[in-house]
Amino acid sequence: MHKQRIYIDTSVIGGCFDEEFAEWSNKLFEEFIAGKKIALISKLTIDELQNARLEVREKITTIPKEFIEYLLISVEAVELAESYLKSKIITKKSTDDALHIAIASISNANVLVSWNFKHIVNLEKISKYNMINLLNDYKTIEIRTPREVLSNV
Repeated sequence: MHKQRIYIDTSVIGGCFDEEFAEWSNKLFEEFIAGKKIALISKLTIDELQNARLEVREKITTIPKEFIEYLLISVEAVELAESYLKSKIITKKSTDDALHIAIASISNANVLVSWNFKHIVNLEKISKYNMINLLNDYKTIEIRTPREVLSNV
């Protein structure tokens, strides 16, 4: 059976330790740990975690290696992220958010999961990201919260 490949940004990992988001982030991690889904974690996410508390930085180590794919930041991803910025979907200040979406898109993730409602999990922006993806010959990307991708909610 084909396992869903889910790109998680830093907010999902930090969400495991946030009162508002802990239930859903931790349930998603349980599915990764059980091998029900594959976690896609980018170099960008690893870099962002360097400034986080130790418990947050170590959370991804709870996922068995066979259920994680590590993704690099490619020139292709940087160029796609720049297309989002040029289209004024988000500002240069949010370049990392654009890069998360671009990496997930290029990596053919089944879905990008985030708690960032301002720049990522935002219906109006998602349709614009997908328009840019299509114009650049990439597939559209599903963008959801952890709660929306759980197997048994």
